[in-house]
Amino acid sequence: MAVDRMPITPEVVTWARERLGYTLDALAVKRKDFRKIAEWETGESQPTYRQLDKLAKELWLPVAVFFFPEPPETPKIEETFRTLGSAHFAEIPPPIRLLMYKARAFQKGLAELNQGRSPAERQFVRDIRHNPNDPTNTVSARIREFLGVSLDEQFGWRNDETALKAWRSAFYRVGVTVFKDAFGADEFCGFSLFDVEFPVIYVNNSNAKSRQIFTLFHELAHLLYRTSGVDRQGGFEQRLSRGYSQIEQSCNALANAILVPDSKLDSEIQAAEEPRVEAERLAKRFSVSREVIYRNFLDRGLIVQHEYESAAREWAAQIKKVRRPGGDYYRTKIRYLGEEYIELAFQRFYQDRIDEDELASYLAMKPKNLEKLEDILLESST
Repeated sequence: MAVDRMPITPEVVTWARERLGYTLDALAVKRKDFRKIAEWETGESQPTYRQLDKLAKELWLPVAVFFFPEPPETPKIEETFRTLGSAHFAEIPPPIRLLMYKARAFQKGLAELNQGRSPAERQFVRDIRHNPNDPTNTVSARIREFLGVSLDEQFGWRNDETALKAWRSAFYRVGVTVFKDAFGADEFCGFSLFDVEFPVIYVNNSNAKSRQIFTLFHELAHLLYRTSGVDRQGGFEQRLSRGYSQIEQSCNALANAILVPDSKLDSEIQAAEEPRVEAERLAKRFSVSREVIYRNFLDRGLIVQHEYESAAREWAAQIKKVRRPGGDYYRTKIRYLGEEYIELAFQRFYQDRIDEDELASYLAMKPKNLEKLEDILLESST
């Protein structure tokens, strides 16, 4: 029996592949259905519907796009990250680029659900003005006050998970929505998409909670510069041009100053023969990573560079050992999208402003799963 082939547009296949940064070889070896991707792009052969459906899902596009007479004119995601430059953006792997497009979709969803106007009474991007000449401690104090989170409240959090949830809610109250996902690449900790009304931060859920907290503030600092940004480990900022490297270093410094104010750290430090033990105590106190505290120790001359690097390697290895795979689909969905965003989508549904299919689309899930998601969301909020 003859197998029907889909009359797709070869140029659209090329556009779809390059959009996520895949090479022909990389996509061809990803799964056997894509072995003839090169022939589809030259028009020598055509995929079956099954192959096309899998390709569309892999590249996160509707099947219908591949039948367009030419590639759609949509802004490239790399244009959003102007502080990176094309060479460094090219290093970002396809799975991370896919998350960037998902972030843009959620950003658009926020705009549609709110009819283009942020509901936040105080908006970080609109109301915080940044003068690059202001001292870091002055800016950090201003941001802490704007977020409305005191040091006493910070010290009262039970653990990193409580702290992360509290900071995320504080961000949402000032118009910054935080989404999460498993990036599949520990080097990439998060990124932000700047927008005047609906700025978005995306965080790597695979990182330790304390690292996720630091990423939140690194990306918040990028929004202060009114740019999108990427939080990447491994000395990435040292390979950027001088101007962009300075922005990355400034974002790190500001994140540290907000989370661990100098004056408070100085008053909290206790004399200890073993600095790693003291770093662990203070990390729990401030709900940050031990490495953040150790960086502060290094800056104060309490430890040497070799000790800092040795401890950082040891702690990184410990974090990798304690990871656990798996998880509940619905609770993972709530953790990734955030309770506030999901509640907003359901609210618009019950206001008859969107239908069930639209609700499912905004939440990136199948309509049949909506009722169970709502039940679990209600359970977790009681």
